Amino acid sequence: MLKTNKMMKIIFLPILFFLLFFLIVPLLFMFWQSFKIGNIFTIQNYLDALKNIEIRRSFFNSFKVSFAASVFTTILAFLLAYAVHFTTMHRYTKKLVHIGITLPMLLPTITYGFVLIYTFGNQGILTKLIGQPLFTVYGYNGLVLGYVLYTLPVAFILMQNSMQYIDKRFLLVSMLMHDRPLRRFYHTVFRPMLGTIGGSFILTFILSFTDFGIPASVGGNYRVIATELYQAMLGSIVHFERGAVISVLMLVPAVLGVVMLTILERFNFQYKQAGKSELVKHRLRDGLFTAYSIVCVVVVFIIFSTMFIVPFTKGYPYDFSFTLEHVQNVLSEQDLTKVYVNSLIVAVLTAVLGVAITFLSALLNARTPLKGRKSLDLASMITNTVPGMVLGLSYLFFFNGSSLKGTFLIIIACNIVHFFTTPYLMAKNSLQKMDPTWEVTAELLRDSWLKTVIRIILPNIRPTIYQMFSYYFLNAMVTVSGVIFLVSTKTMLVSTRIKELQHFAKYTDIFLLSIFILCTNLIVKLGCDYITAHKEKVKEMSK
Repeated sequence: MLKTNKMMKIIFLPILFFLLFFLIVPLLFMFWQSFKIGNIFTIQNYLDALKNIEIRRSFFNSFKVSFAASVFTTILAFLLAYAVHFTTMHRYTKKLVHIGITLPMLLPTITYGFVLIYTFGNQGILTKLIGQPLFTVYGYNGLVLGYVLYTLPVAFILMQNSMQYIDKRFLLVSMLMHDRPLRRFYHTVFRPMLGTIGGSFILTFILSFTDFGIPASVGGNYRVIATELYQAMLGSIVHFERGAVISVLMLVPAVLGVVMLTILERFNFQYKQAGKSELVKHRLRDGLFTAYSIVCVVVVFIIFSTMFIVPFTKGYPYDFSFTLEHVQNVLSEQDLTKVYVNSLIVAVLTAVLGVAITFLSALLNARTPLKGRKSLDLASMITNTVPGMVLGLSYLFFFNGSSLKGTFLIIIACNIVHFFTTPYLMAKNSLQKMDPTWEVTAELLRDSWLKTVIRIILPNIRPTIYQMFSYYFLNAMVTVSGVIFLVSTKTMLVSTRIKELQHFAKYTDIFLLSIFILCTNLIVKLGCDYITAHKEKVKEMSK
């Protein structure tokens, strides 16, 4: 028993040190910096920031555009999830919806803005077909549309995950009782989903409010708080104190969002046993939702299709002749291929080390009686709250002048911390569902705790580990806001290089690099999904 406790502590202490050194201390240091002018401790920085009309306008703009995008996204995602789970829409159409809506997740958000420009801009593909622009893509319109594209996959996944646990037998009971359609819908679908709807709105709002990629490409003169922070730290005149203050202000909506999410938990439903029931066919309803779902997927495909058209034309928008010249140019540029290799190195190391840290953290919390293990839940809550730009800036302040500055190590550490919450919760939920007596039985058989973990727990949690790896890899490949302040010329990544190429208007290079990211992420995701499905099938057959 003493040996087991010692082993647990040996694993726990490095993880605790890692989270303290790469999460808590940098954030506290940044918070401290926001109160400093030279060597003086004062609140003057906050007073100056609140008096600054540009910061106030940017904050209000961020709130306004994020609120609008969240309303649209929540409605669209709810209707799509309803179409998948509560209509008799063809199963292939349902699969198409799932693939089409979630596909943009495999691209950096900065690419979203460029595809919008090439679709709806003055020289855009749709503009060419229609004859005139449908709307001004720069500023408010482009930001709302970009944020909807960015947050729709997340909201849709949340909605459909919750809807699959709704007991459909209540629909049948409501029909037998001759309830009106609206009353039936409210009590059997909307009311049980209220917590998820609220959670989806808050999550999409926070994601939109803190995103940097989309404003960087289509923001134009419509300043938001993320671009204000970027200008403060990487503009022509650097304002460290202002950057620290803006970072703290960016935390306010995120913290309020987490508080709101805990309040909304009371609305979450729970059935003792979720029953399955065949849905009643309704031609008008099924036809309308099928049409709506197909339109949503087609719109997403049309918008992102520009990414696959522009790089393979000789001189868009004047010459549409097919060519591979741009591809050859990109592949021949050592600088661009080096950037792509950098991204692969960072993504693989982030995934491997991230899975190791999050799995061990979840294991210590869920399967051991170790004192202080609940601090890992607190770390998970903090990482879920802190935006990527704020975390990256805290690293810039704290590690400035150290040997870690401008290295792959600091980028990997930032990614692991930034995306810690989801893989940690995935592992924790899986471990909590496993038989709690395994360790006791192993101890009675004189097996060590570590041997039990390797021989019994690891094989049973392997599918979850593949999903954790996939999550870390994909996000490390596409993140912009988390690493924008940390990359150097030697550690430049594809997602941050896209921002650099924007200044030189090299949009064909941008789209080709985005295609490389998309293909890489698709291979990894499909590979992980296939292995997971195969392992689950083998597990079921063995039963």
